[in-house]
Amino acid sequence: MTTEIRSLWLMPCPKDHAFLASLVSELASSFGTPIFAPHLTLRGDTDATFERLHDDVRAAASALEPFAEPITSIETTGAFFRAFYVRFAVSVPLDKLKRRLDPEGIEDFMPHVSLLYGNLPEVVKAPAAAEFTQRLAGRAITFDRICVVRSGQDIPIADWTIQATVPLGR
Repeated sequence: MTTEIRSLWLMPCPKDHAFLASLVSELASSFGTPIFAPHLTLRGDTDATFERLHDDVRAAASALEPFAEPITSIETTGAFFRAFYVRFAVSVPLDKLKRRLDPEGIEDFMPHVSLLYGNLPEVVKAPAAAEFTQRLAGRAITFDRICVVRSGQDIPIADWTIQATVPLGR
């Protein structure tokens, strides 16, 4: 029997999702990298059952209304899944969600929404990072739901699938 790997994603509201998806597409077109749904990972690569994750998400979502987070910076790294991303502070709502859904990962929690996946040299990404820093200055992203997603580092990006969506505040 194959183990299903899933993640828990905090999703931007539809307007912000469309905006961030346009940035992902823009960067993918410029750099020849994959397109993916923009999201903030609350818990990644877990083999917990769908039922357990869905129950946990429903409980966490019911305790929190949709909320906006200001973008604190645009950052790049050499990590494939964090090649280029918008960073957020560990705010009270983000901390609550992380502690409830992935307490073991709280020490390493770095809230972000990736905009580019890939193995690209920093020198290639730096001009785009500088441009996006100006373009996104002062912007906040509103998050309004949590998804249980079939996704993981060993699952092809094209095969990532949202299995359940739970709105915040319900």
